Amino acid sequence: MSNTENFECGYVYHIYTHANGKDLIFREEENYKYFLDKLVKYIIPIAEIYAYCLMSNHFHFLIRFKNLDQISNEGEHKYLMRQFSNLLNGYAKAYNKKYNRKGALFLDFLKRKRVNDEKYLIKLFHYIHNNPVNHGFVEDINDWKYSSYHSYINLAKESKIERKEMMQYFETIKDFVEYHKSNVEYDFLTIE
Repeated sequence: MSNTENFECGYVYHIYTHANGKDLIFREEENYKYFLDKLVKYIIPIAEIYAYCLMSNHFHFLIRFKNLDQISNEGEHKYLMRQFSNLLNGYAKAYNKKYNRKGALFLDFLKRKRVNDEKYLIKLFHYIHNNPVNHGFVEDINDWKYSSYHSYINLAKESKIERKEMMQYFETIKDFVEYHKSNVEYDFLTIE
């Protein structure tokens, strides 16, 4: 699974990137909220978001691109990539202005891996939600506010997250919670 493969409609991808150098992408709660607003604006029209986690210096998305009828002549990959470019560039410009900084906020390359395997999908789902625990930001997954985990444990509450697809792997919310609190080997994820 290559980081250079093109985006294609109808497929699931793990998308992630990191701040440039030792910079932070998110310094305060307002940053997270602004980024999520941009995510809704640019990505929801083209993709179903299954999971996300925003960390102070990186983020992860698990998404499925929608089958889009109206794609311009530029092709699927360029069209879909442009939406991410709009998200990241729009956020970086606002961030740089707010904090009076210059230069690139994100690494030049948006990393992406197509998810073609159900076992990989489920482990990746666990990995994304447990990222704050794995990096030592919190001890309990419930204590991290900036992921889609809370959307899943509050199914009665309306959400922009497409929860139905991933919840088919769990009989109850209790099963979902127990899975996320379990130890899962990420042996084949090879996430950089």
